[in-house]
Amino acid sequence: MERRLLQLSVAIAGLAPVAGGMAGVLWGPAALGEQAQGAFDSHFRYLSGLLAAIGVAYWTAIPEIEAEGAKFALLTIIVVAGGFSRALGMLIAGPPGAAMSAALIMELVVTPLLYLWQARIQRLATMPHVDAAPAQG
Repeated sequence: MERRLLQLSVAIAGLAPVAGGMAGVLWGPAALGEQAQGAFDSHFRYLSGLLAAIGVAYWTAIPEIEAEGAKFALLTIIVVAGGFSRALGMLIAGPPGAAMSAALIMELVVTPLLYLWQARIQRLATMPHVDAAPAQG
């Protein structure tokens, strides 16, 4: 049951980077109500594509989630590194608004918690199971 809840949680949490990333790919900075041209627009769309791909990569872990510890660890490091970078930007330039603050919570709170939960599920899945039937002798 706990495994299924983790799978569902990852499926739902993955919607944020996939939807946000695809919006950025399709509409560029206008997806956030901003205007940018040239290199900034191109870079924004590139990073948005990476964001969408991170969400899809998490989704690929769902079917065998108890065996995807290495994938979860790598993706979590990537997301947390981005979150720390966003937090640094907030310290330097000030908070960019509610959407980016919510993204920061996803990056520095939700994603690490999902990683820890996946690690727990993986540990439980690899523990030897004790047969509940009484021994006959």
